[in-house]
Amino acid sequence: MNTREDFMEFFRDDEMLNMLSVEDRIEIFLTILLGNLDFTKELFDSLFSDYQVSHLEVIETKKI
Repeated sequence: MNTREDFMEFFRDDEMLNMLSVEDRIEIFLTILLGNLDFTKELFDSLFSDYQVSHLEVIETKKI
């Protein structure tokens, strides 16, 4: 039986991650977060920084 520890061990192992296709990685990325509260400016800023994305910017607005 797979456990959280098994999943995290796989996820933290670069060799194992390299077995995943680009499509697999995108699917995981698009489905892993729980909901809209997970999406913050700080999250996107960190993500863009980690992947050296300089052509995008997130602007936080107030809810109306």
